[in-house]
Amino acid sequence: MPQLNTSTWLLVISSMFLALFMLFQLKISKHFYYPTPKTTTKPQNQQTPWNTTWTKIYLLLSQYQ
Repeated sequence: MPQLNTSTWLLVISSMFLALFMLFQLKISKHFYYPTPKTTTKPQNQQTPWNTTWTKIYLLLSQYQ
């Protein structure tokens, strides 16, 4: 039974890793990253009448319990 020649395995495996590394580098370099959105320093607080007052809708729902 012939012996398996493993003398070229190091060359094949190292060239495979080099080719995969170059392939992934090319793939990542062509990827478009969206810019980060700019945050405003002043928070916008919108005042609505139902934030502080009790509305009739809530009152009617709570009476039927």
